[in-house]
Amino acid sequence: MSDKILYGGQAVIEGVMMRGRRFVACAVRDPQGEIVSIVEPISPAIYNGVWSKIPFLRAGTILWDTLVLGTKMLLHSANIAVADETKKDALAESSRAADTPPALPTGVALGTLAVSLTFGIGLFFVGPLGLVGLIDPYLNAQFSEAGALVSNLLEGVIRLVIFLGYIGVISLMPDIRRVFQYHGAEHKTIAADEAGAELKPEIIQTYSKEHPRCGTGFLLTVVVVSIFVFALLGQPPMLIRIASRVLLIPVVAALSYELIKFSSAHRSNPILDWLVVKPSLWLQSLTTREPDDRMIEVAVAALQRVKAEEAGRV
Repeated sequence: MSDKILYGGQAVIEGVMMRGRRFVACAVRDPQGEIVSIVEPISPAIYNGVWSKIPFLRAGTILWDTLVLGTKMLLHSANIAVADETKKDALAESSRAADTPPALPTGVALGTLAVSLTFGIGLFFVGPLGLVGLIDPYLNAQFSEAGALVSNLLEGVIRLVIFLGYIGVISLMPDIRRVFQYHGAEHKTIAADEAGAELKPEIIQTYSKEHPRCGTGFLLTVVVVSIFVFALLGQPPMLIRIASRVLLIPVVAALSYELIKFSSAHRSNPILDWLVVKPSLWLQSLTTREPDDRMIEVAVAALQRVKAEEAGRV
């Protein structure tokens, strides 16, 4: 088994987060054009504990990345990206003192996470169910005993359409397009590093902005897998159906994670490649944009910062 670290990342506001096995780093370009980077350790209990190696339970790591680390670094990047000179000096001094992001109010972090989760669950899980519930009487009349199955499948199709439409719409917003450019910078930089290339912008730019290990692909797989999981649940009263959609999200996420992991280990299988990997890469054509060299520089700064910490603690 190889000890090579597979670095992962995430785009933030005017910056990039990079995570290794034991550390996470975030680099952001501030309004004055300087790159501000921070690094901090990550919990070994999350990424190296016994449960993190157990199939299905280990999906919790990607959820932690997205919901906790991602939110924390996103808020940190927002502080840097919009800070005026006075605030920038204070933030920089705080980061130098502790080499970690300045502490954010717990209420702000938890509030942001709660709003994001509520919005996402409402839009992508409860919303489609509410829409299909409006035509359930027609579906039951038309398809008789198969009405419940048709209803659940249609709900899944609506969820997929809303998901793709949402990404398509937000990709038109200038600020989101910049985040998507940093997303591309993250992918290119990781790909170049994995290929052993020199981490210079002109070299990194030759690599693809799509990458097989991408959280966007995970989200798409979650949406698709949910179609099949929820199709098996029948048509109980609406409140129970709503509860099932919310409570089974971790189960759907775990199944999706294992499917992606299995597919990645069997890329030579054309069926798995077309059903799982190719759709993820296609979706990334929406969630990534070609970055400029300055964005590449930020991604490199984040990667080099986390790699230095990982190497220093080996």
